[in-house]
Amino acid sequence: MSAALKFAPHYTVDDYSLWKGDWELWEGLAIAMSPSPFGVHQDVVTQLIRMLGNAVEAAGCDANPLVELDWIVSRDTVVRPDVLVVCGPPPEQHCENTPALVAEVLSDSTRQNDLGYKRQLYHREGVGVYLIIDVEAKTVQVDSRVADGSYDTHVAGDELGLRLCEDCEISIPITKLFRH
Repeated sequence: MSAALKFAPHYTVDDYSLWKGDWELWEGLAIAMSPSPFGVHQDVVTQLIRMLGNAVEAAGCDANPLVELDWIVSRDTVVRPDVLVVCGPPPEQHCENTPALVAEVLSDSTRQNDLGYKRQLYHREGVGVYLIIDVEAKTVQVDSRVADGSYDTHVAGDELGLRLCEDCEISIPITKLFRH
């Protein structure tokens, strides 16, 4: 541990709730969020949330796709994924249970965080499916949790089948995710 980190303040959710602006909290460290993403990033997020919502509704699943909702992982960790899916009704405020699915759309300013710390966090917390969306390469990497708690990783083809909330089977067309 570097000397600077050793003496850095250790923040909690209580501190986080008072902050102005866009922040995440990683194991007590305040992480400033990047400025608003560009249009292509937001277009992909919008397409994904629409496709997930339509698929969940068509399958009659008790799940809810949500955009940029704070997930309070612990007293000192709060993240804000681009998209998450919760089982059951949407939370009254922030998400406090492990989501069934988390999706992050990579950008130059978030790529390292999404592929590093956040990927490790999502695996450690038992997220069922982690989608890593690369708009430049037009690919979706899928990390799916398997029975022993490890993760199977593959790149999605044209159609992505997902199992959410134990009894929900959906499919989304990856080719429609990248409209531009």
